[in-house]
Amino acid sequence: MAILNLRSLGVTLGTPLFTGLDLTLNKADRVGLVAANGRGKSTLLSCMTGAFEPTEGEITRARGLRIGHLEQHIPDELGDLPLHALVLSALSAEQAEEESWRVDIVLDDLNIPQDHRQTPLRNLSGGWQRLAMLARVWVTEPDLLLMDEPTNHLDLVRIGLLERWIGTLPRDLPMVIASHDRAFLDAVTNRTLFLRAERSRLFPLPFSHARIALDEADAADGRQFDNDMKKAAQLRRQAAKLKNIGINSGSDLLITKTKQLKDRAAKLEDAARPAHADRTAGAIRLTNSGTHAKALVSFEDAQISTPDDRVLFKTGQAWINQGDRIVLLGRNGTGKTRLMTRVAQVLRGANDPEVRATPSIVPGISDQGLSQLDGYATPLEAITHQFDLGDQRARAVLAGAGMSIDMQNGPLVALSGGQKARLAMVILRLGHPNFYLLDEPTNHLDIEGQEMLEAELLAHEATCLLVSHDRSFVRAIGNRFWQIERNRLIEVESPEQFFSSQSELTL
Repeated sequence: MAILNLRSLGVTLGTPLFTGLDLTLNKADRVGLVAANGRGKSTLLSCMTGAFEPTEGEITRARGLRIGHLEQHIPDELGDLPLHALVLSALSAEQAEEESWRVDIVLDDLNIPQDHRQTPLRNLSGGWQRLAMLARVWVTEPDLLLMDEPTNHLDLVRIGLLERWIGTLPRDLPMVIASHDRAFLDAVTNRTLFLRAERSRLFPLPFSHARIALDEADAADGRQFDNDMKKAAQLRRQAAKLKNIGINSGSDLLITKTKQLKDRAAKLEDAARPAHADRTAGAIRLTNSGTHAKALVSFEDAQISTPDDRVLFKTGQAWINQGDRIVLLGRNGTGKTRLMTRVAQVLRGANDPEVRATPSIVPGISDQGLSQLDGYATPLEAITHQFDLGDQRARAVLAGAGMSIDMQNGPLVALSGGQKARLAMVILRLGHPNFYLLDEPTNHLDIEGQEMLEAELLAHEATCLLVSHDRSFVRAIGNRFWQIERNRLIEVESPEQFFSSQSELTL
């Protein structure tokens, strides 16, 4: 039974975000919504709720349909509310008075601790804020659940909890989930909508299988377009020959035939559609400086401690060699960030008898806070103040990263998370590093950006030590895996056992 129907839907904001979109949502549909940053995912969800009016097309909703919408951003006015009061405020006054018990049930289902429930929302971590807002949506008992980047700020444990929670929901509850987390989409969806400016595509498959089907469909479109254009060209050549013969012979029949051939060619050309070519947000290209050293970083039983000198773990003897793409695994609080910080200090020149870097190392460091962007007012300034490129070359580099002239000169703080992440990757590659230290590099990157970063790291056989909660990224990139376990750093063959253990944990 259809609960929501989109017909020829389109939104244009300066340029088209999407056009001619047809989508029918039935009960039990779990749709993954995939598009690059800024290409209309959030706008489409707002259209579904009725909060945003589309430029064209129609939306039909089932009578009395209750839609729950988990938005990306939290309204400022909600920040001071204690978590429990925040969720309670989603109910009507009558429900809040008579059915406040519903709040506790939802908070229990999402494993939100008692000591967090009276804490103001703005004082909670990003992960807890995300779950609090989900609780606020779910307590209203929606018939359709829309979620915009639900895994933002969540670690693996909370992502696993969210996946299990979704698995406990009624199977006939439809959902539309916009996300850049490929593994999450595979786990919780059964259909995938690739949102495009033209010819969006829907497949009755979770993301990874749908991605393969999309490439095959695009390739088929490309072959069909080439064939149609070849046929049109052949018809025009035939028309040209007949025209000459007709003129020389004075045959009206041949002149008529010439016009028919031209008309057929024009119809073919008008109907032919080229293969999809997205308005790319900019390539991520990395390069390596040369080094003859085999071991780039070495650890001599380094003791990793908290700022108050509490020992978290010891590394034992370990080496990072050329071509190693080492993923650091461990639960939050085990010391991953402390190890990454220690290595970063050594790469920046600190003397450390337990952690050493070869003198020929050229580091490329990106932390979760994208500190390489700190202190710069505009993207252009971030490039020109760090590298001797000249204004014209710097602008070309930024344009290659998908930044218009207005964005290049605009305030850096106005960039989206995804745009800042791409800019950070540009700054990395301009330094021509031969060793990358990457802490959550895919945070805020859309799937297109994630795939580009993966391709570049693999193509250049980059050496790196990285931390990531992105399971798809880890599986694609890692060729060695270090795990912090029982106060020791051990090497494991695969991340899968760690992923499995984290997804089964409760908070």
